[in-house]
Amino acid sequence: MKTVKFQLEPLTCPSCIKKIEGKLGKMDGVENAKVLFNSSKVKSTYDEEKVTSDELKDTIEKLGYPVVS
Repeated sequence: MKTVKFQLEPLTCPSCIKKIEGKLGKMDGVENAKVLFNSSKVKSTYDEEKVTSDELKDTIEKLGYPVVS
């Protein structure tokens, strides 16, 4: 298992958390996805044999939340 952290542009509503966590949590290989609203950070633990950090990043961005780092 590997852990990755992404910094997002500032989140504007708490429902953003559910949207991101829900989508990442349904991905094959993702063990855990946690969004911190106040700091706009995403932390995810995943199986790198099933999914890549780039796929996680792309999923977040397709939801409309730009990853800045």
